[in-house]
Parts: sequence; C-alpha cells; structure tokens
Amino acid sequence: MPSRKFADGEVVRGRWPGSSLYYEVEILSHDSTSQLYTVKYKDGTELELKENDIKPLTSFRQRKGGSTSSSPSRRRGSRSRSRSRSPGRPPKSARRSASASHQADIKEARREVEVKLTPLILKPFGNSISRYNGEPEHIERNDAPHKNTQEKFSLSQESSYIATQYSLRPRREEVKLKEIDSKEEKYVAKELAVRTFEVTPIRAKDLEFGGVPGVFLIMFGLPVFLFLLLLMCKQKDPSLLNFPPPLPALYELWETRVFGVYLLWFLIQVLFYLLPIGKVVEGTPLIDGRRLKYRLNGFYAFILTSAVIGTSLFQGVEFHYVYSHFLQFALAATVFCVVLSVYLYMRSLKAPRNDLSPASSGNAVYDFFIGRELNPRIGTFDLKYFCELRPGLIGWEALLTTMDIIHDGFGFMLAFGDLVWVPFIYSFQAFYLVSHPNEVSWPMASLIIVLKLCGYVIFRGANSQKNAFRKNPSDPKLAHLKTIHTSTGKNLLVSGWWGFVRHPNYLGDLIMALAWSLPCGFNHILPYFYIIYFTMLLVHREARDEYHCKKKYGVAWEKYCQRVPYRIFPYIY
Repeated sequence: MPSRKFADGEVVRGRWPGSSLYYEVEILSHDSTSQLYTVKYKDGTELELKENDIKPLTSFRQRKGGSTSSSPSRRRGSRSRSRSRSPGRPPKSARRSASASHQADIKEARREVEVKLTPLILKPFGNSISRYNGEPEHIERNDAPHKNTQEKFSLSQESSYIATQYSLRPRREEVKLKEIDSKEEKYVAKELAVRTFEVTPIRAKDLEFGGVPGVFLIMFGLPVFLFLLLLMCKQKDPSLLNFPPPLPALYELWETRVFGVYLLWFLIQVLFYLLPIGKVVEGTPLIDGRRLKYRLNGFYAFILTSAVIGTSLFQGVEFHYVYSHFLQFALAATVFCVVLSVYLYMRSLKAPRNDLSPASSGNAVYDFFIGRELNPRIGTFDLKYFCELRPGLIGWEALLTTMDIIHDGFGFMLAFGDLVWVPFIYSFQAFYLVSHPNEVSWPMASLIIVLKLCGYVIFRGANSQKNAFRKNPSDPKLAHLKTIHTSTGKNLLVSGWWGFVRHPNYLGDLIMALAWSLPCGFNHILPYFYIIYFTMLLVHREARDEYHCKKKYGVAWEKYCQRVPYRIFPYIY
C-alpha cells in the first residue's frame, strides 16, 4: 500500500480544480483506494484532490531578504540608485517621520489582512468537469482570452488573494504582521473578523410566516388551537358542528404536580443525553468554518426510557394518569416552552455575531419566534439539538443536515414545535381512540401496516442517501448516482430517491402520517387533522427549501428542477 504524504488535520495548500491557483485547505481524510484526499477550503467547500495537487505551506513561504542577489529591487528589475549614496541614507521618497510611516504601515497591513481574511467565493471555471475526482481536467485553454467581464472580475479577486499569499507584490509595499505592534495587530484582526463574518439582517420583505404580524398570530393562535383540538377529542360527539367545545376554567388546567412530573421527564431525558455512550459526529460547517460536535445516543436513550417505563409498570405505577391529565400536561409543556423561549432570546443578546442564525432579522418579535442564536449551548449541552430529538422525537437521528439545524435559530417556533406541538399532536390519534374506539379488520390492518412501511422506506432511504452523500460524496456506494455541479463547489443529487421527486423525504413523511390516521376510521374528520396539517406544513416547508436552494445554487438549481419537475407528489405536485 503506497504511503500518504499528508496527515488528517494538516493545513496545506490545494489547487482549485480547473485553475492554477492554490488556496489554504485542511486535510479531512484520505482514500487509500483512489489515493484522493478530501480537503476543506476556508469557505467550507469540500473537494477531493490528487496528491500532486496539494503542496505544503512551506512551499509558498517568503524567503527572508538580506543578500544582495535577492534584493527586492534587483528581482523586480528596477533600476538602482547611485551607488555612491550612503547605505544608511534612505531615498527621498522614504523620508518621512517615524509616526507617519508607522500609521501608513498599519493602514497597509489592514488592507493586507482584509485580503487574507475575506472568505473566497470559489467558482469553478465554466469548462471544467462537473465533479473533480482525480481524472484529467477538460479545459480548453484557447477559450481563456474570451472570458466575459464578470469572469475577469472574479479572477482578478482570486489573483489578488494569491498574489498576497505568494508575495508577488513589490517587496517595498509589503508590510508583515510581525512588524506591527501586538495591540494594533489584535485590533486589526478583531475589526476584520467582525466585518468579514457579520450576519446580515434579513430585509423586511424577506421575513417568512407573514412577517411580524404572522408570527405574532402564530405564537398566540397555535396554543389556543391545540387546546381546542384536545377538548374536542374528549367530547362524546367530536363533530365540527359542535365546535367550539365547552371551555374549562383556567385553574382546572393547571396542576403544580403535573408540572413537576413534566420537569422530571425532561430532566431524565437530559441525563440520558449526557451519558458518554454513542458515537460523536461533526455537524455541517458554520459561517466561520467551525464544526460543532454532536453525540448520537438516541437509541440508547430509547432503550433506557423503555426500561424505566417497564419497571414503573411492574411497580404498579398508573400511566392512565397521563391520559386523564393530558390537558394539564399540555399546559405545563406550553409554560415551560415560553420560559425557555424567553431565556433563549435573552442569552442571544450577548451572543457573538458568528453565532447568530441566518434567519434572524433584527426585529425583537420576529427573532423571538424564529430564534436569534443558531446553536445555543450550555457547555457541550446543545439546547436545540436536545429539544429536537428529546423528549418529542427520540428516534429522529438524521437531523444534522436539516433546515432546523443549519438555518433556523432556536426560538419559540422550534421550542413550541418540539416540546408541545409534536408530543401532543403526533399522538392525537391515540388520544382520540381512547374515547372513540374503532375496530379495524385484519385486511385493513395489513394494508395500513404496508402503507406505513412504504412511507418509512421512502423517508429513511431518502434521508440516509442525502446524509451519506453530504458526508462523503466519493463513497463507492454512491458512485452510481448522477449529480449536477454548483458554483458553491458542491453537487446536487439528480438520481436515486432525489431524482424521483425533489423532496422524497416529505413524501414518505406524508404517507406515514396517513397510515397513523387510518385506524381512527371515517366517522369524523377530526383525527385526520394530523395529515391535513402535516400536508400544509410540508408544502410550506418545501417552498422555503426551494427559495433557499434557488438563492444558494442559482442556475444549477434551475437545471435540477428541469431534471426533476415534481416537488413532492409524482405527476401531481
């Protein structure tokens, strides 16, 4: 087996496919079969490169001056001044006060640092291959002089970055950071970091969910609507003609003991989450290039939870208490959600700009709803990740590449959805059947089971395929899949599940939702609220996905839409 030259985690320079430009990259992994390195650029782009397209940093470091033969003036080919001039006497152009020179040096250094720190928008050349996998590059060199103005501008920006790194600028104009006072260096770095990675607030017309009025209505309307649905289920005749149901007094809905039981359940799940079992994986790159680590131990938490419940049943604990106090539990969860949302917003006011969500707007009401901070953590305890998976959806693990994690902040929207809406609406059919039992024949039960399994296969298969491709596009198991290259350096799947419809995971989700509702029979429409609501939710979510993907991938996304015309339902939508 041939030995590898570069180690995982090593910072080197990698050649951008289709060009002669080298950028600073980090070695992520090495495939001993194909002899390709997976590298990550500063803007988060991950590509595979051959070993001869990677060079150590030392290959590009400047040589220290000092010898006559390597003087900047002679290497630039410029004419030297009179040799009779005293070596200690500076030229007239350099005669200036020490303070003026110092300020000019700082100014020039800031320009240099800004060039070095500004994230690059790496765009592949128009005639390069769609996926760089170590094969020969298909580039027509004769086309280079005919690049349009926009491409020339893009190349000039890249050239300026490389010129800085390779020291192609005249040495007389260079200002090294080590020559700057340490305090000034820190000031420049801090100033540029804030300016470079600042999260741009969303314009008012880009606000989702109807903007501020819409989110205000959702925050007050959804809890009320949830309680009305639960009250309707407890009616003898849950027909919509009997809407609205009689409303109980507020004191009947609140019990301190129920709130204590809810907190106990929450804390038990926190304990299971913190157990040092299960593998640790990295999330997608953040705006500053960092990758947060997540522990995947939901299956173990499920086993432990089942063991606790089984032991409690054996000890004679009455779980009918949960059903008889279902409304009280819903109120307890809602109160907890509101308190958590207030805490999340208050702590986000002190969060660094790099930690803010791309969806945040600067409006207090909207940000309270959508979430201002992207990944709020207490130490290593990730609040959003925990609430997304526990205690509502304990088995949902392929989550790290979803919009909830990489785009939306953690605010009232996800807190209420995770802790209130999901546990009490996704169990709505079971709550309905307790008061309104319905017998299902064996053929019908078999059909429901088959439908459920079909939905699960589609949902699981699509999510697993997407997740595997994002983690390792060069996986041999995915070699049969076709892709479209994008200007971000990443590829879009256009075959497999993602060549069937543009959101096959949503299709599988809806099929499973229908299977959960069918056991309730057809006497009332109320138990089918779940599938009706879920369809509206996923159609809206699909519209959000389409908007963000079109904005991110541009022409490549339009090509994908032409290849895969249907969004969720084949030949329908």
